Amino acid sequence: MSTTAVTYLGGPTALLEWAGLKIITDPTFDPPQSYSDPDETTLVKTAGPGLSRDTIGPVDLVLLSHHGHKDNLDWEGLELIAQGPLTLSTHEAASELWGGSVVGFDDWEQQHVGDVTVTIVPALHGPPGSLPLVGPVVGFVLERHGEPTVYVSGDNASLALVEQIASRFPQIEIALLFAGAARVPEIDAALTLTSSDAAAAATLLGNPRVVALHVEDWEHFSENRTDFESAFAASGISGLLVATPRGERVEL
Repeated sequence: MSTTAVTYLGGPTALLEWAGLKIITDPTFDPPQSYSDPDETTLVKTAGPGLSRDTIGPVDLVLLSHHGHKDNLDWEGLELIAQGPLTLSTHEAASELWGGSVVGFDDWEQQHVGDVTVTIVPALHGPPGSLPLVGPVVGFVLERHGEPTVYVSGDNASLALVEQIASRFPQIEIALLFAGAARVPEIDAALTLTSSDAAAAATLLGNPRVVALHVEDWEHFSENRTDFESAFAASGISGLLVATPRGERVEL
C-alpha cells in the first residue's frame, strides 16, 4: 500500500496523493476576484489557493465534477487542464473544454488508469428539478487493490444519491465531501451539502475518514468550516474529520 495524503488548497480543490497518483479535485487556483456572467449570479472569490498551480506541478489525473461554474473550475484551473492531464468529468465538459484530454461519462461508467478503477457516480447540484438551471455534475469513487477506497462527492446535494453510492461501495474508507450549502438567488435551496447533510452522508457511507471541501473562500457559500465541524460534533462523529490546514500535506 502506498502512502495516501491530501493537501487542501481551498474551496473545492485538493491534491490527493493516492495509489501513486497525483490527483486534483475541481481545480481553482485564481487569486480573489469576482466572476460576472450575464446569465448567472456574480460569484465572488475571497481567498487564493494554499499553493499555486506552478508549485503543484504536473498532475496525473483531474477529477472535475462539472465545468460551468467558476467556483469549481476557474481560469487557472482551465490552464491546468489545457496542459493535458487526463480529466474525468461530464459529457458537457468533454465537448466544451479544449485540449482533448477531458473525457465525459454517464453515471456508473468507469475509467481505468493503469490498475486503478475510477467509477463516475451520480450527483445532483441542488434540489430535485434544478438540473436545467445548474447543469449536470458527477462524483467519483476510486478503487485499487490494497488501497483505501475513496469517494469524491463533487457538488452533490442529494443524500438519496449518497445512499445509492454507499450501497454499491460499502467499503469507502476516505470521503472528500463538498459542502458549504452554496446558494444563489435563482434557486431557493442549497446547491451542495449542508453541514448537517454532510454528517448524515458520512454515516450513510459507513463512517469513513472525512475531508471537508467547498466550505470556504466564496461568498455564495452559506455555511463554513466551523458549521461543518459543529454538525459532525452534534452527530458525535468529530473523530472522522481530517484536519487539513491550508496548503499543508496531511497523510491519511
